[in-house]
Amino acid sequence: MSSHALPPIAGLEAEILALVQQPGPVALPHTNLNLERIRSGFACALHMHQPTIPAGVNGALISHLQYMLEHPGEGDNHNAEPFARCYRRLADIIPQLIQEGCNPRIMLDYSGNLLWGIQQMGRHDILEALQSLACDPSLQPHVEWLGTFWSHAVAPSTPIPDLKLQILAWQHQFAALFGHEALQRVKGFSPPEMHLPNHPDTLYAFVKALRECGYRWLLVQEHSVENLDGSGLSQEQKVVPNQLVARSSRGDTATITTLIKTQGSDTKLVGQMQPYHEALGLARQPLGAVTVPSLVSQIADGENGGVMMNEFPPAFIQAHHTIAAKGDDPGTVAINGTEYLELLESSGVDSRDFLRIQAVHQHKLWQRLGSLPSPEATPDATPDATAAAIADLQASDPSFSMAGASWTNDLSWVEGYANVLEPMNALSARFHQVFDPLVAQDPGVTRTPRYQQALLHLLLLETSCFRYWGQGTWTDYAREIHRRGEAAIASARASCSG
Repeated sequence: MSSHALPPIAGLEAEILALVQQPGPVALPHTNLNLERIRSGFACALHMHQPTIPAGVNGALISHLQYMLEHPGEGDNHNAEPFARCYRRLADIIPQLIQEGCNPRIMLDYSGNLLWGIQQMGRHDILEALQSLACDPSLQPHVEWLGTFWSHAVAPSTPIPDLKLQILAWQHQFAALFGHEALQRVKGFSPPEMHLPNHPDTLYAFVKALRECGYRWLLVQEHSVENLDGSGLSQEQKVVPNQLVARSSRGDTATITTLIKTQGSDTKLVGQMQPYHEALGLARQPLGAVTVPSLVSQIADGENGGVMMNEFPPAFIQAHHTIAAKGDDPGTVAINGTEYLELLESSGVDSRDFLRIQAVHQHKLWQRLGSLPSPEATPDATPDATAAAIADLQASDPSFSMAGASWTNDLSWVEGYANVLEPMNALSARFHQVFDPLVAQDPGVTRTPRYQQALLHLLLLETSCFRYWGQGTWTDYAREIHRRGEAAIASARASCSG
């Protein structure tokens, strides 16, 4: 692959981090909602992704969407053009609803390699639609973009040093497409597969990287978290913000505000607007010194399956028509995540008012590490003691796992995939061995094609799809990406020593 074909995934780290760390509200100046008049709300997000695969001419890296279009007779590849319509259709639906007197809201989560793939394919119809959704001032109160990992990696099994690389690569890609102002407004984060790490060091590194990259809140699945005493979240707690506490095995702590994605992964929940119907039955509730609207948060694939392809648009439109028909006092409204949190803050709610939660199974771990005087106490943790406690619990408690939790608990991203995970960890180790000293000496190294070529293959190897479809073609793709990644690193090492 020539250097000009590389996606924009690195090279502007200092500029982007300075940009996204700027304080102040980003949604509040644009909102047209009055918090006092809202009883409850619903926040819907659509997740869009297509992996990058080495299946083009002469093994070129192409979007799986392009492969689907070029091989319509395989599997469900006939859905390629319907998928493409799904990627752009909100640019028609949202303005239509506004014109009809509605006040719609939608949150969008597009993987970095989907955005790159759309560029590679020259699909200007999709790019122009996304440009309006990201940049049109008239749509800013209605559309919120969520950050994610560039290549749809699942956090618990992604090497810790690469978590921040994935986050920053997506920010580079988004800024290159839609500009720095649009990136500055991206404050919520959607982890691929809703997969939240629960190993203390991975979770801590993840939350720390999110905060360093300017993110203010994280969407999490309800069964991937617990209260500090190990209990599950109450029904009331699931529909207000919580504060996720991440403690490392060394006792360091990082926190981030969370919105809780309720129920399961069934796309019917969003496709048939279940979050709206659930929100209708909810009331305001106390939070700190004030009462606030309850919020139902939900995410689904935006293109995958008949419900999302066919039923979602009319259901989405109908729900907003119903709200608009109620006039100035609808009670239940659509509201986006950052908008909701900034409205709460402006009404006097402080993040210290949020209940504190942690990743699932961590209470058992902290208990094993030492009897805690209170749920808020920090255990006397060390890496060795933590590793010993994890091993002890895994041997004695069949329900205990440090593999994290995602939208589906009947699928492991680890078991049976040593042939992908071991090369992935090896490639990561070699990448950092070669490039970390170079970048420390000269940050400009991240702008070089040799760095970006190696980084691209590292990020791509971490794509979850290579561990979703089982052994065969997809693990073969991973093997080829690994081979090219090793070659790119070896080439970089040779050029440096030469």
